[in-house]
Formats: sequence, structure tokens, C-alpha cells
Amino acid sequence: MTLQGTLRRTGIVGLCAAALLVGGGLPVAAADSGPQGRLNGLDWELKDTGSTARLRGLSAVSRHVAWASGSAGTVLRTTDGGRTWASVGPPGTEALQFRDIEAFDADSAVILSIGEGEDSRVYRTDDAGQTWTETFRNDHPAAFYDCMTFFDARNGLALSDPVDGKFRVLSTADGGRHWEILPNDGMPAALPGEFAFAASGQCITSAGRSDAWIATGGGATARVLHSADRGRTWTAAESRIPSGPAAGVFALAFRDRAHGIAVGGDFQPGAPSPDAASRSTDGGADWTSAAQPPPAYRSGATWLPYSTSVAIAVGPTGTDVTLDAGRTWRPFDTGSYDTVDCAFDLGCWASGEQGRVARLQ
Repeated sequence: MTLQGTLRRTGIVGLCAAALLVGGGLPVAAADSGPQGRLNGLDWELKDTGSTARLRGLSAVSRHVAWASGSAGTVLRTTDGGRTWASVGPPGTEALQFRDIEAFDADSAVILSIGEGEDSRVYRTDDAGQTWTETFRNDHPAAFYDCMTFFDARNGLALSDPVDGKFRVLSTADGGRHWEILPNDGMPAALPGEFAFAASGQCITSAGRSDAWIATGGGATARVLHSADRGRTWTAAESRIPSGPAAGVFALAFRDRAHGIAVGGDFQPGAPSPDAASRSTDGGADWTSAAQPPPAYRSGATWLPYSTSVAIAVGPTGTDVTLDAGRTWRPFDTGSYDTVDCAFDLGCWASGEQGRVARLQ
């Protein structure tokens, strides 16, 4: 869900903070776990949103500005670091689930609702949620849109589960104001039972000007699909994360066009999730299982800005951090979160069930 490019510019203060925290490796790399099991130097600070919605959509603009979206047509926005939140969802959408949100700044954002047929929609606001414009409504009964990503302030993609045997991709070139369905002749055939998980808004991600990746599960193999031309053509690779009816890759995060992490597992409560993380160093062509994966299913992941080695993964049973680019993961919090996102000024946020939102300390 992280917006790439120059959308989240930071000033001197942000750059200095980044240099101190992650410039050459996070100082907590040598720290021991704290008394509550969290890693010293990393901690979630819960924010009171006043909402009980499940917030699976999240977009971090800065340490002060963040947007979250979720069930019952909920869209929340803060501009003061989470001290106060405004409920700004489109009126009349209480039956929709906004599983993904991409914010460009404090005023402009695009939201995606999931579901079969016309439940899959896209809306955009440019006045901080005071008004919304519906910019896409699905009219294909077999399409089910799960997630979206933006390369920059204008160009983005939205992903649907397979239609006629192939994943369907929408494209926009004007910031989500208009969308077109891309031709599927460059998309590999979907495996039997294969689909994407609308769990965190991170089943599709992007890096740079033209590279995008899709996370899959549900079939015999959980795959990662890669496009180097903004969704026109795709190649597929095995993710090394086990797949099944409720299992596979739930989230992808790439810090550049070569280095990526994948997290997932089986989302059924209590189900084992071995090998719930993997990593790639060649743009997703090959994946290696984490030597020490998270202990359970994880649905969201993000890299810490300015670091080549530090990333965070979240799920209903806790948060984990890697200090070695996904080779090993260590838990530091047991709170329930569905998704996570970082802005370029090191404003990292997480959100989940019962209106839970937190900012990384």
C-alpha cells in the first residue's frame, strides 16, 4: 500500500531522523527483547479512533497524517498524529467494505471496496473526504477486486480475482479518476482455485516507475506474479509459502525493484502457518524461505524507509521485525493488526479489528 516515488516527500527533520534510526542499520539490532517480549526501541502506540470497524485498508502519508478504511463503509483520517480522527466515508456506502486505500496527501485519497459484481467500486476525494466521486463500478459478475497500488500520483493498478481463467487488472493514468481494464493476453493462466486475498490491501504492490507484483494463494501453489511494464505482461514464480483454500501469500513489499518480502500463511484461527515468509533479491523471479519465519499467519508487511534490512510484518496474533532483509524474523508485539504502512518521514502505522490503529514509536 505504500505509495512509491516522490509522493511522500520529507524535509530535513525527516531525513535526519531516518539517518539516526535506520541509516546504517537500526540501532535495536543489538538490543534484547523487553519484558513484554517486544524488541527494545520498537513499540506500537495505540490511538483512539472511536471506531469499531475492522480497518484492513491503511495509507501512511506522514507521522501526522494517515488514512484508514474498512468495514461498514468506514474511512478515517487524522492530521494530528492520531490524537483525533474524522470519519469521512462516502455517504450511503455502509454496506461496502473498503479493504484498500491509497492517500496522496492530507486531502486526496482513493478507496477500493471489495465484493462480487457491483460491490467492487473505486471512489476518490480531493477535499479530505468532504465529497467523494465514484470512479469505477464493476459490472462483471465473476470479477472481485481485492487491492490496488500506485506507482506515482497518477499511475496505478487495481487487481481482481481471475475472470475467464486469468487475473484481471485495472489501470489508471490520472490518479484513479478513470480506469480501464488491461488486456489479459500477457497474463499467465490462473491455477485451479487460485485467487488473491483482500486482507490488507497488499496483494498487489509496486516499486519504481513500472514494476508491480501480485500475491496469490488458494491453489496448489502460492505464487508471485511480476510485471515490469505497468501490468501489460506478467511472469509467475513460486513464493515458497504454503498454499491452500485459506492459505498463501497475503502481502508483498518491495523496497526497490529487486528486493522484496512476502508474508502469509493460513488465516484460519489456530491453523499452523509454517514458512509464513519468504524473500527475493532478483525482482521476484526467485524466492527463498525465511530461515526463521514469523510464528503465525501474517497479513501485512512494509519496509522501514531508508533501511536496506529492516521490515515489519503484522497479523492477528502479533507483529514481527526483520533486521536482515527477511532472512529471520523476531516478534516484538502481540496486538492484533491486519495491515501496516510507513511514510518517508518514518511515520509507520498499523490498523486492524475493532478500530485499532497504532503508530510506531
